[in-house]
Amino acid sequence: MKTIVAGPLLRTLFRPRLEGVENIPGTGPVILASNHLSFIDSVILPLVIKRRIYFLAASTYFEGRGLGKWFVAWFLRATGMIPIDRSGGKASEASLKAGMSVLTKGDVLGIYPEGSRTRDGKLHRFRTGVARMALESGAAVVPVAMIDTDKVMPSEGDGRVRIQRIGISFGPPLDFNEFYGKDRDHAMLRTMTDRIMDAVLAMSGQEYSDEYTPPSRKRTKE
Repeated sequence: MKTIVAGPLLRTLFRPRLEGVENIPGTGPVILASNHLSFIDSVILPLVIKRRIYFLAASTYFEGRGLGKWFVAWFLRATGMIPIDRSGGKASEASLKAGMSVLTKGDVLGIYPEGSRTRDGKLHRFRTGVARMALESGAAVVPVAMIDTDKVMPSEGDGRVRIQRIGISFGPPLDFNEFYGKDRDHAMLRTMTDRIMDAVLAMSGQEYSDEYTPPSRKRTKE
């Protein structure tokens, strides 16, 4: 489905402008650290690169009865989504564990360090889990900028998909060699995380907000 149907359809409808795809290593564990403008980010990104990407997605997207809900759950799994429970106090550790399971197999993990979709179009402060996984796995970290996907499917919209040209930029893998072999503390993780965030910000052209992404007004879970 990915290469036969979804890929050509995506390119026809959204005519994605791709930059820096060659920056994604062809083998070994990779973290694609991206901004998050729209739900559709996780549908589009896997369809424009050759390697399979695994994402961590809220388990609520996989729940519910009926043909429509079943199709959504099937499609998410088919495009590499891994359901996780984000509702409990141990949600962050569960996310890290699930992410590490992907990286230890030498696969590609797509994550949104903001933690949730932006509601105001700004790039919000990144959480440090991305740095922890990079250090523990030794994975290459490639910054990614999704551009104009919020115009295709706004976060606070009616759920309809609009035809709009989009852009996706992949930056060079970031060098964190200076941090390996040292005692880890919050300051180190924050420094690494901010470097990733700055790289994404430079490509996305968004305004920066030094606050974590607020929860959706429509959902209490995401």
